[in-house]
Amino acid sequence: MPKLHLTNEEGRNTTVQFKAVKAQPSPRLGLPGEAVEFYRYLSAVREGCHDMLVAQHGEDYAQALVDGDPEVDMEQVGRRIGATDVVYLDDAGEVLYAAPEVIEVIFDAAGDEVERRRPKDVAANVNEGEPVHWTSMKMNRRLVVRRFAFRRSLQLRHVDGLTYDYLYAMAKDLDEEDKMVLIGAGTKGKDPLIFQHNGSPYRGFLEGRIDGDRYQLLLHLSNLELKRPEVSQ
Repeated sequence: MPKLHLTNEEGRNTTVQFKAVKAQPSPRLGLPGEAVEFYRYLSAVREGCHDMLVAQHGEDYAQALVDGDPEVDMEQVGRRIGATDVVYLDDAGEVLYAAPEVIEVIFDAAGDEVERRRPKDVAANVNEGEPVHWTSMKMNRRLVVRRFAFRRSLQLRHVDGLTYDYLYAMAKDLDEEDKMVLIGAGTKGKDPLIFQHNGSPYRGFLEGRIDGDRYQLLLHLSNLELKRPEVSQ
């Protein structure tokens, strides 16, 4: 089970375990007592694509479709598809035998392109060695769930009696205050949480729940803030 080095409000830190919280299974499709199986079928081949049809029949090929169905390969279309491989094509439709160079395109809030650059390697900062920090930013639970979209949730778990007391105290404080606290990485807790090499950065919100001697400490991860659109004049 993966581990997390966590610092509490008083600046004391320890290593705890965490696991992903599984979502409730969605309703099953189908009829009572009968399972549904999904298959994939070939819907088109390259010769039936727009650019190939234009090359053969010109821009106005509507009548050609009516007369002869050139977009349908009767030998291929409708065949059941099994395992597939990813193939990259260039702008001419030719197969690339070497992976293309990936370029990051950066946009501002208005959607305008700002910069193009090669991707930078980003190291993970959530591990047993580097602590993540309890920050001073606490927000009401109702406000957090309306302001941020959670992509996944992790449950923190104790490994012994000492870490039980440590996590229970954190969960108790948050539950009694009805708040969540922002968790950050870096020396001052200002950096987003990155769980794997070149992984997505997340804001982490810690939520506590208690029931007698039992506790639940959840780390909700978000990379999307919900904002009310501006009213156009």
